[in-house]
Amino acid sequence: MTTASVARVVLAPRERQVLEGLADGSTIAVVALDLKIRESTARGYLKLAKTKLHGVSDTTAALTIGYATKALTHPLLLDPDTLCLPREKRDLVALTARGMTPAQMATKLDRPVTDVRADGRELLTLLGARNRTHLVTRAWQFQILSTDLVATWLR
Repeated sequence: MTTASVARVVLAPRERQVLEGLADGSTIAVVALDLKIRESTARGYLKLAKTKLHGVSDTTAALTIGYATKALTHPLLLDPDTLCLPREKRDLVALTARGMTPAQMATKLDRPVTDVRADGRELLTLLGARNRTHLVTRAWQFQILSTDLVATWLR
């Protein structure tokens, strides 16, 4: 197996702190409060970080690329053998990490959007994630997402 490399991205300290705060499932308001900054300021830092992280518009994609480019510290790994994810839910992880909406995922997977939404909710529960952004962190911990996988998207 070859290891793909991804160019390292350097975020400013506050940009990194905002993204890392969101990574645990917190809202931007909570992150701003924790950092003792205004919510609008936190949103500004998040926007700058997204620009540096390949210009993505979605926070989940920014977090995914942040982990892959080592702009963010990787979360502690968990044993992937303790997780049993059916194929239809595992397929949603990568698409969610890329920032796709349920409608976009349904089109890509040729499945009804209602099924994709239901599987997405179940996926959050199975991974113990609070929201889509936290799902990326949990997927990284369970090694469902990896630098190699993200590198193929960025080509």
